[in-house]
Amino acid sequence: MAHQARKRFGQHFLRDEAVIDSIVRAIDPQPADRMVEIGPGLSALTRPLLERLDRLVVIELDRDLAARLRDQWPAERLEVREADALGMDFGALGAELRIVGNLPYNISTPLLFHLMQWADQVTDQHFMLQREVIERMVARPGDTQYGRLSVMLQARYRMSSLFDVPPEAFDPPPRVVSSVVRMRPLAGDMLRRPRSARAFERVVARAFEQRRKMVRASLGVWAEALDWDALGIAPTARPQELSADRFMDMADALAASGVEPTA
Repeated sequence: MAHQARKRFGQHFLRDEAVIDSIVRAIDPQPADRMVEIGPGLSALTRPLLERLDRLVVIELDRDLAARLRDQWPAERLEVREADALGMDFGALGAELRIVGNLPYNISTPLLFHLMQWADQVTDQHFMLQREVIERMVARPGDTQYGRLSVMLQARYRMSSLFDVPPEAFDPPPRVVSSVVRMRPLAGDMLRRPRSARAFERVVARAFEQRRKMVRASLGVWAEALDWDALGIAPTARPQELSADRFMDMADALAASGVEPTA
């Protein structure tokens, strides 16, 4: 019996074989990889991934699709976790994870933030998302799409938009163009950790709540605790002009001064 896409789960099933092949080639799975697929759906990616992998873990919220997956492959090849990815403890899946998925548009941004908790345990992530979201993810300071999502993800990942996927590649077709993104966690000298992760999150969020304002104005009372000349940030600077490092400079300076912007 054919599975009907469920709107509440944001289901759009990939069916274009050429697109599927391009995604798998971009991922380049190796037999021993510890790979996790989010939202396997009707197995468009699951099947070609299992042709190259010894074993695959999938996370599927739809109980009917989860049952179908269990019927198709033995448990020693395919481990099906019937769960909401937004509530998953990815840390329990081990280290050197490779995470892939055609993410539902309605949870893509919250899920990207959720996954950041385990970036130290991740080798790479390949996701298909709405193109507009990926444009925001990879936008640079000064771009119109540059915002909170850009800053938070660029502080933790090196990202690249790989290629677009048209609506007709899906059933049912979405109303938007999709894209595939590659995310590799920064490590070693490339990774800078804030003194306070919470302070960094709050400074970025507060600055972009009123993105047309100058940063000094949007930070309110926090701005009074900062030595702006030492930071080298112009009085007229707006949030969309500042790199992730600049935001981290501000958050670190606040934490060092004893001001913890946690509210």
